[in-house]
Amino acid sequence: MEYTVQKLGRLAGISTRTLRYYDEIGILKPARASSSGYRIYGPAEVDRLQQILFYRELGVGLEKIKEIVSSKDFDGVQALREHRRQLLERREQLDRLIANVDQSIAQAEGRTVMSDQDKFEGFKRKMIEENENKYGKEVREKYGDDVVNRSNEKLMGMTQEQHAEATRLAEELTRKLAEAFETGDPAGEKAREAVELHKRWLLHYWTEYSPEAHAGLGRMYVEDERFKAHYDAQQPGTAEFLRDAILAYTGIQA
Repeated sequence: MEYTVQKLGRLAGISTRTLRYYDEIGILKPARASSSGYRIYGPAEVDRLQQILFYRELGVGLEKIKEIVSSKDFDGVQALREHRRQLLERREQLDRLIANVDQSIAQAEGRTVMSDQDKFEGFKRKMIEENENKYGKEVREKYGDDVVNRSNEKLMGMTQEQHAEATRLAEELTRKLAEAFETGDPAGEKAREAVELHKRWLLHYWTEYSPEAHAGLGRMYVEDERFKAHYDAQQPGTAEFLRDAILAYTGIQA
């Protein structure tokens, strides 16, 4: 079956403007143009649009989606299996949060007693699973399963006070790193203060510290586009600056 832009938009629940944009950036081209110049989409384009929308639902950016679905090695069936796996993981996360809310309601109504640890367990598990989905493969390859598993166990055992302190340190690090970046000196005093904050923040999640591991993480911030995008969100070049500051702090050569 074939569809015009309007009909495909209605079928998929997206705007015709979105479909035209997908055509412009080359992520979803129509199969052909009608004699009147209208875009016409066939079964292959419908299947590709479904894949695009699955990836969008999972938070993948359009450039990355284009790279994935345009690859000569792209396997649509395998991609669907991976979508299913990730959606099941998301459902499990939501089920845990719902259970946590139910427990909180029961406590508020006097039907049960809930420990402070229980109140935040769902959020911590969600954080672990999100980190595993985004960075788990790379981090486990770099540091090993044992290190990552022990870090996850430490996070699960974190008190709310410790979690609040880690959050505060992350916010302070963002401010201090921006100040240090303005100096342009990754070996300067402000940069050193920023790395000290980074180290203190890491120790809320790491079970032990080593300069080598710290330096390795700094390099990953630049080598991995996801980390780089996070640190460069406000000011491009911040990821490289933080890496250089960490290397200067640890005394490890680039």
